[in-house]
Amino acid sequence: MALSKTDGRLGRSERSRAAVASAMLALIVEGDLRPTAPRIAARAGVSLRLVFHHFKDLEAVFADAAKRQLERVIPTLRTVAAEGPLQQRIDALVSERARLYEEVANTWRAAVLQEPFSTEISRRMAMVRGWLRDDAERVFAPELAARSTKDGKELQAALAAASGMAGWEELRRHQGLSIEPARRAMARMLAALLSEPPKTTRPRR
Repeated sequence: MALSKTDGRLGRSERSRAAVASAMLALIVEGDLRPTAPRIAARAGVSLRLVFHHFKDLEAVFADAAKRQLERVIPTLRTVAAEGPLQQRIDALVSERARLYEEVANTWRAAVLQEPFSTEISRRMAMVRGWLRDDAERVFAPELAARSTKDGKELQAALAAASGMAGWEELRRHQGLSIEPARRAMARMLAALLSEPPKTTRPRR
């Protein structure tokens, strides 16, 4: 009986914790990038006291919400083939990035606001940026392999910038492009970078 009561309390505690994190995530997705504790409590249907019973501060709530968001998004990711014609790979990568970036746009914006003040959020953001960079390098490995070490590293950095979330934000939010023009612009940047002839070092005289 005692074990059953303990299991019941743990179950209720986890449900309350999940409700708080899910409430914050829902508010962020709707555009409230810095939801307050009272708004989170109201959305979760719990007391303000219960929010801080489960989490030490709002940063901890956000970290839990971000973790849950990753768990939702990761199963939806589609692997872009690393072989085939270059333009086909560019189009496939841009299509997948556009889909992903549109799905997580407000969560990413909220994380960018929190990142300078949170070691945990900064760590998660670095992990995501690293995955995006590595995936672009995988897709365009044949083109990168044809470059010298220095030229290849510069190209890797340029590809990460051109295909990253910050680049998509620039196109969509700051340049005001709708999704299709933004996709074409990102594809154009990648094509321009990857079509550049490899740099050669001139022999010394």
